[in-house]
Amino acid sequence: MTSPFEKNPSMTEPQSPSYPPAEPPPSPEELEAAAAANEADALAQLANVQAEADALKAKVAELTDQAMRAQAEAQNARRRADDEIAKVRKFAVESFAESLLPVIDSLEAGLKVENASAEQLREGTEATLRQLQAALERNKVVAVDPPAGAKFDPATQQAISMVPSEQEPNTVAGVLQKGYTIADRVLRPALVTVAAPK
Repeated sequence: MTSPFEKNPSMTEPQSPSYPPAEPPPSPEELEAAAAANEADALAQLANVQAEADALKAKVAELTDQAMRAQAEAQNARRRADDEIAKVRKFAVESFAESLLPVIDSLEAGLKVENASAEQLREGTEATLRQLQAALERNKVVAVDPPAGAKFDPATQQAISMVPSEQEPNTVAGVLQKGYTIADRVLRPALVTVAAPK
């Protein structure tokens, strides 16, 4: 029997852990090379940032130029539209005036006739009135002359008074003065009397 203090050949002694051998400190040349590499990386990053900044500046300049051109085009378009509107107004007045010239001619011709009979004066006046009405219609000036019994329309008619009438209440009893519209806009409302409720 062996003593507990005797070495047992089956048991091995614990071994101390093995560490890799310590690296020697870097040499000054290695430190200098690492610093140079870091500086080169920093310079490369700075160059990239500078290139991106230059590209962004170029894009901003391009967009600013486009915005200025668009603004100039908008101003030119507005100026052209204003010119067109002015021309349309000018020529619209000229067209209207031109359509009235035959009416003036007829009136002047009628005044030159001496010793005209009442019948001739009436015929000449009626012909001139027809010319004037045709000229107004060509320029979209339309009379508002509702017949008796028509429904009262406050958009184109102005009621002067309510009168007793055989017509239905709130209908036109009579026209005191015709109204006129131009291209569906009221130039002057018709002055009418309206049938009073019974």
